[in-house]
Amino acid sequence: MKRFATIILVIAALFSILTGCSSKSAGAKDNTLVIGIDDKFAPMGFRDENNEIVGFDIDYAKAAAEKMGKKVKFQPIDWSTKEAELSSGRIDLIWNGYTITDERKQKVLFTKPYLKNAQVVVTLADSKLTKLDDLNGKVVGLQTLSSAADALDAAPIKAKIKTVTEFADNVQALTDLKSGRLDAVVIDEIVINYYMTQEKEAFKILDESLAPEEYGIGVKKGNEELLKNLQKALDEMNEDGTASQISKKWFGEDKVVK
Repeated sequence: MKRFATIILVIAALFSILTGCSSKSAGAKDNTLVIGIDDKFAPMGFRDENNEIVGFDIDYAKAAAEKMGKKVKFQPIDWSTKEAELSSGRIDLIWNGYTITDERKQKVLFTKPYLKNAQVVVTLADSKLTKLDDLNGKVVGLQTLSSAADALDAAPIKAKIKTVTEFADNVQALTDLKSGRLDAVVIDEIVINYYMTQEKEAFKILDESLAPEEYGIGVKKGNEELLKNLQKALDEMNEDGTASQISKKWFGEDKVVK
């Protein structure tokens, strides 16, 4: 009986230790927002010359997390698997120029829109292409499983394009454009505007855009509490000028949707 009692006490002690460790780990995780990003999506989220992750969405997320009393961790992901990363629990938020669409609303919860954007077609500055109809018979690139792909699919010109080549990120697509392997690239207006300030006279945007859109932050279905707390933080940032300040830093003007 004494031996049996001793075994019971040892098991209870081990259970207590394991439970304590588990609670501590869960608590640490609960206080950290793991944010899935595309780290080649300037100026929203990208790596600078020191390989540090920077950008509008990075500063925006840090400020929101601070208001929520949370820490933040930025997790680079394969953008084509972003919803799977969210639903699996490996990330808490999709936050990096994430366009709100009806299809995505079936998979994730969205905050209110915080930035307006559009899908545009960019080509080299000396190209003879000027309008969407000029893409007839051309080779066009875009990021795979992006809203650029959705916008092109919905455009009548898609049927006349010779080839649509998909890339893991916009950097690769623009590289192929500059090398002459592509005639044009479908891309976020906010993104190409940033590149055009960095590489002056390298690119031009066709006169017609494909589709207007808005950026939102994706939250896992069923996590309405996180969505509520995050939206509250974003609303406070709009009211106290924090969002405006971050926007002016990256865009030179206040672009945040109020």
